[in-house]
Amino acid sequence: MMTMTDHVKDYVARKKALGLSFREQERVLMRYAGHADAKGERFVRADSVLDWARTAASVGGARRQLRIVRSMAVFLHVGDDRHEAPHPDALGKPGRHRPPPRIPSPEEIGKIMAEALRLPPAGSLTPLTFHFIIGLIACTGLRRSEATGLLLDDLGPDGILVRNAKNGRDRLVPLHESVRRALDDYLVARKRRSGAGEHLFVLALGQPVMPEYLTTTFVLLARKAGVRGSAGEPGLRLHDLRHAFAVRALEGCLSASRKNVGRHMLALSTYLGHAKPSDTYWYLEATPVLMRQVSEAIEKLHMTGKEGP
Repeated sequence: MMTMTDHVKDYVARKKALGLSFREQERVLMRYAGHADAKGERFVRADSVLDWARTAASVGGARRQLRIVRSMAVFLHVGDDRHEAPHPDALGKPGRHRPPPRIPSPEEIGKIMAEALRLPPAGSLTPLTFHFIIGLIACTGLRRSEATGLLLDDLGPDGILVRNAKNGRDRLVPLHESVRRALDDYLVARKRRSGAGEHLFVLALGQPVMPEYLTTTFVLLARKAGVRGSAGEPGLRLHDLRHAFAVRALEGCLSASRKNVGRHMLALSTYLGHAKPSDTYWYLEATPVLMRQVSEAIEKLHMTGKEGP
């Protein structure tokens, strides 16, 4: 009889055969399989899924784990009704709004990167890995799964090749000269410290950085740097580095004409890996620079009857 790990492997294989990367879902499902196998459960049990999902660090994380396992349970139930699918709202109905972004300043990002260099084991590759991967995300707006999934071969003379991103497409992300020099420095240190493995960013023993580990480490570093509150308090998140990149990229072209800003938005959407430009607008929260530009345009329109450039 199949174990839960067997069920998960079969389910994941079917998803990947459809062309889905399914990497993060696979990690969640394998953790659940370990929980179920330890209890001797060969079929999905709704109450057991809920108990396991509640072990997540946050309510949102618990709901996400429930959603992923429930999708598999629904699939398995079709073939064998001994598998139980928990109610989708068993851990509460999620709200429809996204949490407002917190745009970190360059100084705050620098403090977090400096804290990364103090991570243990001292003198190993791990502190450098977190220092440089956080810096890369801040400078390019990469998603955490994109940054942690980079391979050594993805770094080329024209930039970074992001493979099979969220929308299922590959894209080339050009790099500023300073970013490329920083990555070259990291590669030298990686080689000197015998960093193994095919991934670009690896830890002291050569294993790749998992997205969830990067997120939790970032929160820890932000607290140590004094730019996030204590446990249980909302604050700066890793994904906010992506917000900050998008906002400052738009701020950088505010002196251009409306037409140029439109073209910039299209380029920014492509750079961030969005399926369409409208997906980019949500990242562009109001900042003092943006608000001042809007105010000046409105004032000029009121005084002259003409829009700004």
